[in-house]
Amino acid sequence: MKNLVSSSTPSSPLPGGPPRRSFALLGPSVVFDPLTNAVRRDVADIRLADRVFAPHYAAPMPRRVAVEASLLGSTEQEAPILAMLRPGEIFEVLDLAGGNAWGIAVAHNLVGYVDAGALELAQ
Repeated sequence: MKNLVSSSTPSSPLPGGPPRRSFALLGPSVVFDPLTNAVRRDVADIRLADRVFAPHYAAPMPRRVAVEASLLGSTEQEAPILAMLRPGEIFEVLDLAGGNAWGIAVAHNLVGYVDAGALELAQ
């Protein structure tokens, strides 16, 4: 039996399945740890698009920490401090709202909130 799929056609995520033409979930969404995976109810990191459903996906916008800042677990007044970010570290912003940036503290491999004023464009 001849293989009718050309070598330039994207491979299937499943053996013997149709070629991939776009991202699609292949089963139920996996529950990710929100401390290490950038997934919220309203938005997720675009790099997780083939593994989790979200109403919106965001591409990370790298920013440099300009002044020491706390990485917080939420925007609540008594939010736990997850890590202290030092000047020069990279923070990948996925959402900006109310003076807070939500994203990934790359050096710590943690997801959380930081004061947007503590960030500058990464060069």
